[in-house]
Amino acid sequence: MHSPAFILWFTGLSGAGKSTIAAELARELTRRGLDFEVLDGDVVRENLSKGLGFGKADRDINVRRIGWVAGTLAKHGCIAIGAAISPYRAVRDEIRAQYPRFVEVHLKVPVEVCEARDVKGLYKKARAGELTGFTGVDDPYEEPLHPEVVCETHQETVAQSAAKILHACERLGYLSPGASPVADGASGAAR
Repeated sequence: MHSPAFILWFTGLSGAGKSTIAAELARELTRRGLDFEVLDGDVVRENLSKGLGFGKADRDINVRRIGWVAGTLAKHGCIAIGAAISPYRAVRDEIRAQYPRFVEVHLKVPVEVCEARDVKGLYKKARAGELTGFTGVDDPYEEPLHPEVVCETHQETVAQSAAKILHACERLGYLSPGASPVADGASGAAR
């Protein structure tokens, strides 16, 4: 019988550091010998949600798909890390209600910082009107009301944000306490 696992749900603007911190957590979970899967928003969109647009209805479908896969993984003893913008609070709350072992991590970063980090040039295209419905520019991002963890990646290193998340999961009883090398890491600010 598998031990119960949980969903670790990252939400935040494009460029807030979701994928970067998920990768850091993946290294620590691997070190601890735990089963996990990272459901990165860009990867899921390419492989599971190809063909969906970026209107509200399609975004909700995409987030629900990630939630369903994450819930299925968690039911089978795997820690599921969802790392997607997931801009609308109602859909995130819907997933939380379906899967009670749910840890919401809000990567709270000003849009100006995310825009400065933008390696794909998406904010620039959105500002120029080449992309419409871009979260944080001309489409809303609804911040979580009661996330279990808030990471301000423009003020924390990747290691500090990852350690904060691990400590919250330990405090909630989802992970066994363990000395975490990420807490002492010297990684730079999250990207």
